[in-house]
Order: sequence, then structure tokens, then C-alpha cells
Amino acid sequence: MSQGSPGDWAPLYPTPGPPAPPNPFVHELHLSRLQRVKFCLLGALLAPIRVLLAFIVLFLLWPFAWLQVAGLTEEQLQEPITGWRKTVCHSGVLGLSRLLFFLLGFLRIRVRGQRASRLQAPVLVAAPHSTFFDPIVLLPCDLPKVVSRAENLSVPVIGALLRFNQAILVSRHDPASRRRVVEEVRRRATSGGKWPQVLFFPEGTCSNKKALLKFKPGAFIAGVPVQPVLIRYPNSLDTTSWAWRGPGVLKVLWLTASQPCSIVDVEFLPVYRPSPEESRDPTLYANNVQRVMAQALGIPATECEFVGSLPVIVVGRLKVALEPQLWELGRVLRKAGLSPGCVDTEAEPGRSRMISQEEFARQLQLSDPQTVAGAFSYFQQDARGLVDFRDVALALAALDGGRSLEELTRLAFELFAEEKEEQAEGPGRLLYKDGFSTILHLLLGSPHPAARTLHAELCQAGARQGLSLCEFQDFSVHHPLHGKLFGTYLRPSQAPNASSPASAPALANGAAQAPKQKGD
Repeated sequence: MSQGSPGDWAPLYPTPGPPAPPNPFVHELHLSRLQRVKFCLLGALLAPIRVLLAFIVLFLLWPFAWLQVAGLTEEQLQEPITGWRKTVCHSGVLGLSRLLFFLLGFLRIRVRGQRASRLQAPVLVAAPHSTFFDPIVLLPCDLPKVVSRAENLSVPVIGALLRFNQAILVSRHDPASRRRVVEEVRRRATSGGKWPQVLFFPEGTCSNKKALLKFKPGAFIAGVPVQPVLIRYPNSLDTTSWAWRGPGVLKVLWLTASQPCSIVDVEFLPVYRPSPEESRDPTLYANNVQRVMAQALGIPATECEFVGSLPVIVVGRLKVALEPQLWELGRVLRKAGLSPGCVDTEAEPGRSRMISQEEFARQLQLSDPQTVAGAFSYFQQDARGLVDFRDVALALAALDGGRSLEELTRLAFELFAEEKEEQAEGPGRLLYKDGFSTILHLLLGSPHPAARTLHAELCQAGARQGLSLCEFQDFSVHHPLHGKLFGTYLRPSQAPNASSPASAPALANGAAQAPKQKGD
């Protein structure tokens, strides 16, 4: 069940419609035979020397980073460091950092525009975030403070540099961490110039530079003026992009170090001062700054983003995963020799039946523990580690491929529709927001919050809080845009190939090509 992953995607806009934005999650690097020969020669001669020298410089940064914070208490580190520590260590880290990027082949950093002072713009927002080389933007910004994962403190040298930077740290494992980060960002941004500027990459992850991902609101919560910073790599061959699907870390590092010269353009745009409405609404503020930066870059501003570990694209009114986990579940089951159509899925319509991993294995007739654990993990589990068997029944029905789109959507409705007491004299069973979001999350990979918002929009036309079967099928089957999308995503067992225009990524992306896994 191999799915294509193209370089450009054309959402299913009815004709005529707006132009299709590019897929920002995929980067494909095509080399001619002459370029391959050049990279083989330079990769064998130049890249090893450059990378070795760069790592030596990276370790030379550690003493300067350590010296700046040595002997200081946690209370002292809550204030900006000044005096000789700031003068000596800051200059040392700045100089060695420029040398490190120079050794990796970034011989020129071209700066356009003028960086605002910390009083004019306490926050810098840089985009597009396309590679692990992007910290080079810190150099013309005079090493502003950054926001980083707390887990990075344990990484050798990197952890020392984060302490030197007095970075704002966020932990994925601490629910209160994000709240503290918001408070710390607001404290520094409103310090009246006492703290250096804080630099954000508001996209939150890397793309391929062809479109801007949705900006996260963290950089805009304080409601203070921000200065947009554009990053461009105007090289004849794009070896730096590190997208979700494309060359891995080692390949990007090797190809970039093999280039005779790499150029970086850093452009400071005018300071963006928020309106009163934007100051109160960080999401509105983020969206407006995103549009300004996209216009300056000449690329689209999209609603695409990462939700968890999966990229999510926008098709019409739907947010869907570029590759839903349902497809991977199908690969796992077929590898185990299981035919989804041969499984007895007696799920009771409208009622959840929670099952354990052991019962899941018996129901699907799976014996390999690793396969069972892998397949079971694709379903939403409750606090007791149980899954709703209705999810399993619908997933297997979609993977079977033996039903029409109307039959599949009818089955989904029957499994998750409910008849509540207040609707006893109404139109019968309705599909409420939880069931609707479960169906979209399971089959399309839609984030639950986005699916619930869409359900509320669909229900606005009527006085009810749920959708009838007719309304659900009007949305999922008969809609010219969503019907094609549902038709493709609900038939993942029909393995598309690069030439198949009906494949799901081809419908969402324009043209399909064989996927390349991250980290080759």
C-alpha cells in the first residue's frame, strides 16, 4: 500500500478555482549525472575536512559558553548577564559561531534592511524555517535569546550553548511548562529593553521554503511589536532544505558541505506594530504577520502545520493528514498476512465496546506480539489502555475496499450516530461532534479540534447539534471537493503509484511520486 508523496500538491478546488499552493512538507533533490560526479568528488575531498573542522570549532565553543554561567545561581540567571562575562563570552561565541558556518561552506551572509533595537521590537520572528542551518540567522541578529526544548539541555555542547543563551525552555512532558514559557516570554518582551531580543521560528518545524506553514501564536502572545526576518538560500542547487519527506540529516549536511560556496540572505523587514485587536488576539496577530512575510517572500501563506508528528494540509474546509495513520495500519496488517475483509467486526451501532490489546489480537487473529502492539497503537486509547471496537470495525471496513463510498459513510454514521433523549421526537439518530471528529480523525487524520470546529459550522444551518445521515453524506460524498477526498482516503487499500492521478497524495498534491523516508 505504498502512497505517493509529491513535491507539489493541488487541493481539489472546483474548476475554476484559486491556484494550488505547493506542498511545504516534501523536498525532492534531483541531481544530473554531472552534478552527481561533482558531489562525489567534492564529497570525498571537501566535505570530510569541512565537517571535521566544524565539529572542532563546535567543541571550542563550550569553554566560552560554560564561562559565562559558571558560578551563577538560578536566581542570578533570571536576569540578563552583564559585565565582563557578557563582553568576553558573547564576543567569543559570536566569532566562533561565524567561523563554524564559514567552515561548513557558508562563505557569505548577505544582510538587507536594518535590525530594530530591542526597544523598537523586543521579538524577532524568522521564516521560512527550512533547515537545521537556520540558526545562522542568530549571527546578524547579535545572538538573541531563543526558545528551545528542555530536553536539548542534555545534548553535549548544545546544552551548554542554551545555558549561555539563557534560552527559554519548554518541556513536552510538563503540562505547566507552556504556561511558564508564555509568562517568561511576556516578562522579557515587556522589560523595556532590559533583556535582549527573543528570536522565534513561528512555523515550529522545517518546510521546503515553497510556502509558509501556519504560524504558532507563541511569539505574539505578549502583544508587543515584532520584526519579521526573512531567510533565503539563493544557491543554484537547494541542498539545505530538511523537510518532513526528503533527504535526511546526514545527506543534507554532506551535500551542503560539498558545495564550493553557500550563500545566505537575511532580510530585516520593517517593524510590525500590532493593532489593539491583534494585541488581544495572538492568533490574528500571527496570521497577519505570516501574510506580510509571505508577500515579501513571494510564496503562499498556508494553514498547513504539524499536529503531533504528522503534517496536516488543508483541503477545502477540511484539515487532513498528508498520510493518515490508517494507511500505515493497512501496511502493518498486510505484512502480517491479514485480510481486513476476513475479520468478523460485530460492532454495535451507536454503542462503544472497549477492548484490550489481548482481545484486539484475538479478534484480528494476530499472534505476533510486535505486530499486535504496532496495530493496536494506531487507535485512540482511553485512560485504561482500551480502544473502542467501533474504531477498529470502521478502519477494517475502509481497508477492505469492498464497499462503495456511500456504504462506507453509511457504516461510519451507523457506528457513531446517537439518539439522545432530547432528540427522541426529532429526526432519529444524529452524528454529534465527538462521533464526527472520531470518523474524520480515524479515516482522514484530521485533528480533533479542527474536526469539532467544522462540525459546529456544518450544524449552524439547523437548530440541531448533530448531523443526519443525509447531511453527513452531502458533506462527505456529494460535495465536489470533499467527495473526491473521502473517496480516495477511504480506499487506501487500492495502492496508488506515481502515475495514478487518483491517489490520495495526487489529489492533495497534484502529482504523485515514490516517497523518500526521512533520515536516509
